[in-house]
Amino acid sequence: MGVHNEFGKEGEELAAAYLVSHGYLIICRNYRYLKAEIDIIAQKGNTIAIIEVKSRSSAFFENIAETVSKKKIGLLVTAADYYINTNKFDREVRFDIITILKKNDRYIIEHLEDAFYHF
Repeated sequence: MGVHNEFGKEGEELAAAYLVSHGYLIICRNYRYLKAEIDIIAQKGNTIAIIEVKSRSSAFFENIAETVSKKKIGLLVTAADYYINTNKFDREVRFDIITILKKNDRYIIEHLEDAFYHF
């Protein structure tokens, strides 16, 4: 596995730990449907959070959250819709982004709730 992929997996582990420490229940990780992958599906209260995790290991001029393209959002919405309907969840659904920025030996984690809207 390449260094980039290893850091991506590490970022997902950090994001999952962050969510649990903030009262979320992890329902599923790396859910795949057609060409889409949802990094984390979590629940807090009566809300299901569909979470995209973005990790960077250096300062980058572009906002990390803004690297989620319209195409990726479309794939996430399709996969989330299928997952929610298949499992007959009757809860509010929201789309979040968790960004992980590694600066030297520390990690900066930002959780953006309702990062984008589905339609």
